[in-house]
Amino acid sequence: QVQLVESGGGLVQTGGSLRLSCAASGRTFSTYRMGWFRQAPGKDRELLAAISRSGVRTYHADSVKGRFTISRDNAKNTMYLQMNSLKPEDTAVYYCAADAALANLATMRYEYWGQGTQVTVSS
Repeated sequence: QVQLVESGGGLVQTGGSLRLSCAASGRTFSTYRMGWFRQAPGKDRELLAAISRSGVRTYHADSVKGRFTISRDNAKNTMYLQMNSLKPEDTAVYYCAADAALANLATMRYEYWGQGTQVTVSS
């Protein structure tokens, strides 16, 4: 089992940047595939990016490709989402997720979830 805590959200102007962090408990962080999702009011939860256990392979959704970058530091039990060129439509609650099963990085199936952090982009 793993517990996840997101941080780094906040209010930023259009064109600005934020870096989200996801801190994981336990000593087996490197055995989990990790992902970042977001959910805006009235919309479905959206997979933004995912990263393999080692961090060698990544996936980024078309909606954020070229603007957001996922990474992880297994020594620090932490995953990151660097978000640049933010737009008002990026406003949402952002969640990190973990799953121990081998799967395509584009899958939305995750077992463990953080509580979410709010990102608001003002126009």
